[in-house]
Amino acid sequence: MRQNDKNFNVFIIESEKELMWNRAKNWMGLGKHSEYVKNYYGDANIRASVYMSVVVIILETWMILRTLIKYVILSDESRDFHWIITHFYSYCLLLAGGVVMLVFAVRYLKGKTENRLTGLVLIILLSAICLWFGMYISSVSYATGGQILTFLTMEIFVCTLLVWRPYISFLLLSGTFIAFYSMALKARGEFLEGDLINYFCYFIAALMVSFSFYHQRMKEATKAESLEAMNKHLEKIAVEDDITGIKNMNYFVEKTGELLKQEAERLSEKIFLYLDIENFKSYNDQYGFERGCDFLIQVAKKIDTVFADSVVTRQSDDHFLVYTERAGARERIETIRNYVRNYQDEVNLGLKVGGYIPVSGEIDPRLAGDKARYACGLIKKMYDKDYKEYDEQVDEKFHKKQYIVNTIDKAVENGYIKVFYQPVVWSKDGELCGCEALARWIDPKYGFLSPGDFIPVLEEQRQIHKLDTCIFETVCRDIRENLDAGNKVVPVSLNFSRLDFELMDAVGILDGFVQKYNISKDYLHVEVTESALVDDLGVLDRAINSLREKGYAIWLDDFGSGYSSLNSLKDYSFDVMKIDMKFLANFNQNDKSGIIIDSIINMAGKIGMRTLAEGVETEEQSEFLLSIGCERLQGYLYGKPMKIEELKEKIAAGEYHISDVVL
Repeated sequence: MRQNDKNFNVFIIESEKELMWNRAKNWMGLGKHSEYVKNYYGDANIRASVYMSVVVIILETWMILRTLIKYVILSDESRDFHWIITHFYSYCLLLAGGVVMLVFAVRYLKGKTENRLTGLVLIILLSAICLWFGMYISSVSYATGGQILTFLTMEIFVCTLLVWRPYISFLLLSGTFIAFYSMALKARGEFLEGDLINYFCYFIAALMVSFSFYHQRMKEATKAESLEAMNKHLEKIAVEDDITGIKNMNYFVEKTGELLKQEAERLSEKIFLYLDIENFKSYNDQYGFERGCDFLIQVAKKIDTVFADSVVTRQSDDHFLVYTERAGARERIETIRNYVRNYQDEVNLGLKVGGYIPVSGEIDPRLAGDKARYACGLIKKMYDKDYKEYDEQVDEKFHKKQYIVNTIDKAVENGYIKVFYQPVVWSKDGELCGCEALARWIDPKYGFLSPGDFIPVLEEQRQIHKLDTCIFETVCRDIRENLDAGNKVVPVSLNFSRLDFELMDAVGILDGFVQKYNISKDYLHVEVTESALVDDLGVLDRAINSLREKGYAIWLDDFGSGYSSLNSLKDYSFDVMKIDMKFLANFNQNDKSGIIIDSIINMAGKIGMRTLAEGVETEEQSEFLLSIGCERLQGYLYGKPMKIEELKEKIAAGEYHISDVVL
């Protein structure tokens, strides 16, 4: 343990040393710069060289004119010919350097040249000329008792106006200050003590300023680089799908919107394709999320490659959209389908595709994609069909679907949703012992809408809870009105969708209606489809337990509809099992049907469940169910779903006799 502590302490010390060394390197500018930071410094120095060049040009032009006027035109003889010539040439050299630097810098900043390396070379040359000029002019001046302002001015130009790495600034300032000190000492024979102190202070000040400028510029560059990276990231995610890397829906909508307008005259040659990978959920469940994502990435790349000349996006999950040419589209789809099928051997993967040919350049690409998706959905469970194109018949269904989705709120508010009641009778005497509440939509535009038209749509669009809430309240209100009228009342069974428990507080809402209309919970039976139990993630389990605790009877609906599992009988407690009507199909031709139904009813009785068979249409079926002990019967033999007014009329006419036993 002590050795481990010692090793850990050594590690900490070494880490701190490395951290300090890295800080020292960065402070001196020895650290490695990113390409962005290098370019940022280069551009900043080129911009600074503009001001530097302008100042140099102005000063040297003035010095040249002054020299010509004073020593040539006015014939001032205070300076010898050699001094005039050397100074004149020096001014001209510095002026030329400033002009060249200015011309390049202006061209660079206007985007007429991108050669940053040339700019760096010119900056170095101009800096060298400035420093040489400053040292030469000031050394000559200092030799005759003058000032060294030219040298100091050029140091400001080069070492503080421009930004160098700290170690370069140190070397540059140290080298030039030492060189000038030697030149001045040689020219004058001495360097006054006061001048030397000021000289050294100026060196320190220039060094600190250059260091400060560097680190300030470094912060600016780092911040700018972060912002640039963030902007690039935002630009990327604005058009790229976050999982697959291909273009996303935002890009797809914008791009196809432009193309639809541009290609308005040949839209009949274009098509929207909706690609849906079959059985992807099973693949994801078997191999896990990571491999599922990798699969989507590979499929996306394949689609993007096969439709390289088209607009491709991942709409959501394992669904893709393509806007492409109709010619050859089916062959390309087959290429992708084969790729998906052959991706692996254990899970049976496939590809369903829906197509939509745009008829107007003004159509919203999202709507076009929805139409292709709708066409694809029509063949979802058809194993012999892999492609469906949107046509007039599909268009009619699509618009009806859109109407249902857009009108459900209005339908509830305006009373288009009606409750029809289908009688349930005792098998032993045929007396009425209950009813099932069924939703019907009587629409001003479409007339009578079948439940097969609107219930699947509302479930798909996650709006079924609006319909069911309306049914719950209507049933409770009808029961209350019957009780107030002094009529005898039978229990009504209510169908609960799995989504009801996800999209609303189904238990709380039902309980609220019971309290609002002041009715007994014995008048309501809650039907839960067996298929809902298969996908339950705990929400339904808690809801069923809550309903039971509150005193509601729980029925298992559609037992035997294709999802049957003895686990649902083992894991949940139900009062009544409703046997699916499919068991009674071809009753006379299939002996197995009777044997299976007999076994189910016996099993239900042994685990304490009552039984109800729905779909009873003949006396023979009724007699058989009675003989094997099925207690309740429901079907067209005893009545179709009807309005409450019709049901009351039949009861009043004696067609139905309400049983005294209505459990």
